[in-house]
Amino acid sequence: MLRGNVVDLAVAIVIGVAFAALVAALVADFITPLISAIFGKPDFSALKFTINGSTFLYGDFINKLITFISVAAALFFLVVKPVNVLIARARREPPADPTTKKCPECLSTVPLDARRCAFCTSELSADAPPQRLTVDVS
Repeated sequence: MLRGNVVDLAVAIVIGVAFAALVAALVADFITPLISAIFGKPDFSALKFTINGSTFLYGDFINKLITFISVAAALFFLVVKPVNVLIARARREPPADPTTKKCPECLSTVPLDARRCAFCTSELSADAPPQRLTVDVS
């Protein structure tokens, strides 16, 4: 149980549930009455209609939809975006490997100490331009 991130995951779930309850209370107690006051409805969460004896509480659905959008926006802007920025800062290109170089003739990677390319057999001296090894088969 103490291996990995089990405890971290449990803490995250508890904090997430508490945060969702807090946002639900914010929506039900402040945002919904504000929207109700703007549109002139006395109680936004009590909006409903009835068809054949079945009652549809669309006001309650709108409350829960606003709650979901609020939680999603808060998580996106307060967790996802900052974590992505931190990951982008931590992700740097590794420095060039100083033990190899590119062959100027065939562009393959060869060791720094090599005098000839293993792929195209051209000479790899720093002073002279690369020369291709030719074999006379006559």
